[in-house]
Amino acid sequence: MRARLLAFLLVLVAVPAGARPAPDSFADLADKLLPTVVNIATSQTLKSAPQAGLPDIPPGSPLADLFKNFLGPQSKQPRHVTSLGTGFIIDPSGLIVTNNHVIEDAEHITATLNDGTVLPAKLMGRDEKTDLALLKVAPKKPLPAAKFGDSDHARVGDWVIAIGNPFGLGSTVTAGIVSARNRDINSGPYDEFIQTDAPINRGNSGGPLFDMDGNVIGVNSAIYSPSGGSVGIGFSIPSNLVRSVIAQLRQFGTAKRGWIGVRIQAVTEDLAEGLGLPAPTGALITDVTPKGPAAKAGIANGDLVLAFNGKTVPDSRTLPRIVAETPIGKTVPVDVLRKGKKLTVKLTVLKLEDEKPMRAKPQTQMPAPTEAKPKSRISQLGLSLANLDNDARAQFKVGHKVQGVVVTEVKPESPAAEKNLRPGDVIVQVQNQAVHTPDDVMRQVEADAKAGKKVELMLVNRHGDLTYVALKIG
Repeated sequence: MRARLLAFLLVLVAVPAGARPAPDSFADLADKLLPTVVNIATSQTLKSAPQAGLPDIPPGSPLADLFKNFLGPQSKQPRHVTSLGTGFIIDPSGLIVTNNHVIEDAEHITATLNDGTVLPAKLMGRDEKTDLALLKVAPKKPLPAAKFGDSDHARVGDWVIAIGNPFGLGSTVTAGIVSARNRDINSGPYDEFIQTDAPINRGNSGGPLFDMDGNVIGVNSAIYSPSGGSVGIGFSIPSNLVRSVIAQLRQFGTAKRGWIGVRIQAVTEDLAEGLGLPAPTGALITDVTPKGPAAKAGIANGDLVLAFNGKTVPDSRTLPRIVAETPIGKTVPVDVLRKGKKLTVKLTVLKLEDEKPMRAKPQTQMPAPTEAKPKSRISQLGLSLANLDNDARAQFKVGHKVQGVVVTEVKPESPAAEKNLRPGDVIVQVQNQAVHTPDDVMRQVEADAKAGKKVELMLVNRHGDLTYVALKIG
């Protein structure tokens, strides 16, 4: 009796609560879900461009025949290009979700149902930033539709299946597990991909990633592949992001995102030490748009955002997503850390308008102006500094609205060089204190070193962009 009880307890320990054993087969689930997935085909017309490098030869001349025999017939007729992808039905009336890159620039779109029915599709809306699009077909009868699941509940190691149209072969089912979550692959400002090893190939784009309950937890969008084929590293847009974007595409035809008017940067280990934090967390404010929502709420450079609208901000990547998903016009609480003290401000979210990205111009090395005498701590950091006078502004192309101390030289292999500081950078603040002369910088660094600080936090202006830099002074 005791042996049986011990064996029973071992079984309980071996299968943790909430975990599922590997299924014997995916067949029943595949039968249920296959009808909700469609193949997407697009076509567009490309005008044939004249072949570069051909001489201007009169028609009918002997040279014309020679080039014709050598190069072959050169058609000037437009070319029709087709591409294939995947989508899935989310409403019996015929609403279909897919990737924006699947239908981008398409003149004609068709959706082929699992039973072979081909229907013309109309574009309802698309969003480049998340690579999502919503299509509409007009079926003769209600279609089977997939349901969105909660991607936040997906755990690394959970079983998943992907259904798609790889290489145009038609509906194909593959299985794997959730390999990782919240992956940033630098494809857009709201990256938080689910990574999976379920085989995904060309043509799977726009297809669903299902959990074992048959709910969509992701939209398969990208793969990492040196060869072009599946190597077990696929990326899916999480369903919680998809659901909110698709709801706006359905209602407005475009995504409307929240905006608060700040620039942020990630908090590194060094920055965390400079801010007096036990570990890197939050999003560090480096610039505030004048008269924007954040400015009106009293948020300032150097504030560390810890929570927004009741949601924790563990890192700088999270804040843009939370803000983007906040309803336009809603007033929300924002928890910030300012000079070691926590406070909460109220902020009203406005609509994000498209902005042109700011690009820094390449910095050319020029002779340094007359410098202030290097001080010991500044020299240890590898910096040579000068007053930001008219000569320095002209030399380093610094606008008259910028105030601070200009960097004139950075010693190789110094702490400043390791942090990518360069001549022409303007130090605006040191440890949240404004500086106007090299002596201001020196005094603050010396005082912080004597106080036992190991890291000096500097706010630097480079071609109008503000960023915080943490230099070790220990």
